[in-house]
Amino acid sequence: MRAATLQRHESTHLLMPLSVDSVALGDYVAHLVILREWLAQLEAWLAHFIDGPQAPALLPARNRVALIDMDLAHASVKLEDRTGAQEVSSTCHWIGSESAAYRWGVCYVIEGSQLGGAVLYERLKERLAPHPLGYLKAGREALGVRWAPFVRAMCADVDMQTQASIEEACRGACDAFDHLIELVPRPAMATFAGGE
Repeated sequence: MRAATLQRHESTHLLMPLSVDSVALGDYVAHLVILREWLAQLEAWLAHFIDGPQAPALLPARNRVALIDMDLAHASVKLEDRTGAQEVSSTCHWIGSESAAYRWGVCYVIEGSQLGGAVLYERLKERLAPHPLGYLKAGREALGVRWAPFVRAMCADVDMQTQASIEEACRGACDAFDHLIELVPRPAMATFAGGE
């Protein structure tokens, strides 16, 4: 899946507000606003299932949207920090394939985004203090607890010897990335497109 999503991963990294070199708290707020919309849609859809990655015994549920809301409401976030955070214009709701393999692909991107959060936390924790960066810190704390068990469970549940299952999981991962890219506000996307 890493190879299948590499280009999308790189595009997402360049488009998201925390990709800039001089990150301010307003960039973090803008980043969270986009992630909140993305996660709210994906997690609402995933909540309809009880198998595959949503099997109750797999991993403890994590309310990522609540973590984002706590960061957005933190006392260190001032009105001027919110001015660069454009509202995400999305009236759609996520609807993907119901197959477990596809959902493993979607969850691969969600869980993987927490790994990226761990890297960002280390880079930004001092620069954006006193904000606790709770959402990013949760990714750091989840590194050993969630990622390895998630990958093992995915490999055990998705028949990785079946090309159709592999392709379905890759399609889910690509669709999850594409949906995130669609949610990035248009001015940021226009800047990215103009810089190519």
